Amino acid sequence: MPEKLHRSHGSGQFTLDQFRSLGSECVFEPGVLVFHPENIVLGENVYVGHYAILKGYYKGLMEIGDRTWIGQQCFFHSGGGLRIGARVGIAPGVRIITSVHGEVGTDTAVLFSPIEFAPVVVEDDADIGVGSVILPGAHIGKGAIIGANSVVKGEIPPYAIAAGSPARIIRFRGQPPAERPQ
Repeated sequence: MPEKLHRSHGSGQFTLDQFRSLGSECVFEPGVLVFHPENIVLGENVYVGHYAILKGYYKGLMEIGDRTWIGQQCFFHSGGGLRIGARVGIAPGVRIITSVHGEVGTDTAVLFSPIEFAPVVVEDDADIGVGSVILPGAHIGKGAIIGANSVVKGEIPPYAIAAGSPARIIRFRGQPPAERPQ
C-alpha cells in the first residue's frame, strides 16, 4: 500500500534575504520561526525574541516598524494584514491573529467554515502586556498600553490604558488613576 503524503507549511527556517524588506541591525534570537518571509517587512533594529513565530501568509502583509521589541514565544499571523508601528513593546507570549472561522450554522463544523480576514493595526509607541491576545480587526492607538493577559477586539484609542477580557479602557495616560473606594 502506498504511503500517504502529508502536506506541510514548511519548517519556518529562513534566511535574511527571503524577507520582502529587512532593515539593518535586526535581531532574531534562537528558535524564531518565520513563514512566508516574502510577505514580511521589518524596519531597522527590530528585536524578535526566542521561539517567536512570525506567520506570514501567502496574502496579507506583515509590517513591523523601527525599534520594535517582540518578546519570547509571541505568535503573529498576518493573513488579514498586520501593521505594527515603530517603538512598540510587545511582551512575551502575545498572540496577534488576523483571521477567524466564520459562523455558518450547525450543519458545518466550525473548522470547515469559511475563513474571514481582518487587519490588525498597532500604532507607534504602544505597549502590549504579557500573554495578551489581539483579535482580527483590532486597532490599538498611538502610545496605548494594553495590560497583561488582555483580549483586544475593536478599537483602543491613542494613549488609552486598557486591560481585561475583553479589554476595557481604565484611563488615559497622563491622567491620574481614579481613587479607589476604601
